[in-house]
Amino acid sequence: MADKIKLFVNGVEVEVESGKNLIDAIGAVGIEIPHLCYHPALGADGNCRMCLVGIEDGRPPLVPACKTPAQEGMKVLLDAEHIKKIQHDVLEFELINHPTDCPVCDQAGECKLQDYYMSYDQAESRMTVPQVTKGKKMDFGGGVIHDQERCVLCGRCVRFCREITNTGELGIINRTDAARVNFFPGRPLANRYALNVVDLCPVGAMTSVDFRFKQRVWFMKKAPGICHGCSKGCNITIDHNREKYKDDVIYRYRPVFNEQVNGYFMCDEGRLSYKKENDQRLVDARLANKSKSIDDVLTSCVKEIERADKIAIVLSPNCSLEQIVTVKALSDKLGAFLSGYSEGYLKKGDGDDYLIQDDKSANRAGLTLLGVDCSKEGFENAVKESDLLINFNNDLILSYKESDLTKLLKGTKIVAITTHDNRCTSMADMAIPVASYSEYSGTVINCDNILQHFGKAITKNEDLADICEIAGQLGSPLQNDEQRFS
Repeated sequence: MADKIKLFVNGVEVEVESGKNLIDAIGAVGIEIPHLCYHPALGADGNCRMCLVGIEDGRPPLVPACKTPAQEGMKVLLDAEHIKKIQHDVLEFELINHPTDCPVCDQAGECKLQDYYMSYDQAESRMTVPQVTKGKKMDFGGGVIHDQERCVLCGRCVRFCREITNTGELGIINRTDAARVNFFPGRPLANRYALNVVDLCPVGAMTSVDFRFKQRVWFMKKAPGICHGCSKGCNITIDHNREKYKDDVIYRYRPVFNEQVNGYFMCDEGRLSYKKENDQRLVDARLANKSKSIDDVLTSCVKEIERADKIAIVLSPNCSLEQIVTVKALSDKLGAFLSGYSEGYLKKGDGDDYLIQDDKSANRAGLTLLGVDCSKEGFENAVKESDLLINFNNDLILSYKESDLTKLLKGTKIVAITTHDNRCTSMADMAIPVASYSEYSGTVINCDNILQHFGKAITKNEDLADICEIAGQLGSPLQNDEQRFS
């Protein structure tokens, strides 16, 4: 546990963590020091001067909080008149050439300059000369659009590309009113984490092509979640909105800080994987490729299970621990062979040494923990010997050529219990739609063997049952979480 020290903020004694700078140390006890250029993952740059604070009896008496370590007995002044004037003057300087078009800015509602103006300034502009004009809607590559006129030159995006991705596409060129953030000639953003500069930007200068002008942030609801794009399991915020008379729709994923998992960032592929939660969803149950009620299809499934001499069950490596346990209990009851074969979810060589993993599934470690056979040989032998295959959301098309899969499954009845309407689903004799990971709560284990729980984020107009419930209706003895965790 970190050592604690005591210091004074505006004359009030507070206990903070030793070794941190004043922004982080004092911020941890709920006292904000305004800042634009500082970010915990990028370190102190000290260029915005918004975080200047007074140190009573200190030498020097004024210091940037981002570069000043908290010390025992330090007397920090935040509400003194000369500190307020500094904050006011810095904001006025930042706003000299900043467009006052908040109603049409994509960052409105999430803009630190907007927040700080309301907290520390609220003064009318004294400018009597035309503003310096800068570029708009500049394509920086990597799905990033830059509005140069809104940039406050905090340098966060530049430091991210130099210190985190080590690609160095961005720089600040020229000086004074001519200073601009730009990419080097012929080298636009091309790294796999480029959209993190949108999150890092404290104003509306960096925007996402994908999200730009799609939604107002104050209309959206925010829910925590776990990205299922790969086995890293980055912590995310799921931003979604249900418009009047319409269904709930996800509009973006954003990373949430987790020091043990993803830090402050996430990859672009995972960030854009929200689209899979909205698109090509299976919403109606099918029997022989004809829409039927879920109850009718479930009844047919139960009859097929009763008639079958031998059954094989295959699980997706994206299934939660709760779902795996429930289906395993069903498999044991039916005397079926349970497989987690999912070689197609592995993309060898695609991962890097930062966040991206070769394994594009969320819970393969859960299959291993619970002793589920994941071998190709075991799966194929079981299918060949079975007259019924129950597929719990495993996209086998990823692991096989369609012709090879058709040959393997020939003569086998197929029940697809799945989230998406894809080619694998269309091959099934019976298909039952189920909730996807943003629509139920569960637990997964990531590539570093870290157990993570995620809650239900999305509520549809007509909620679908999750795999646990469907497995229960097919005969699994585990009918609730109490039984699953006992």
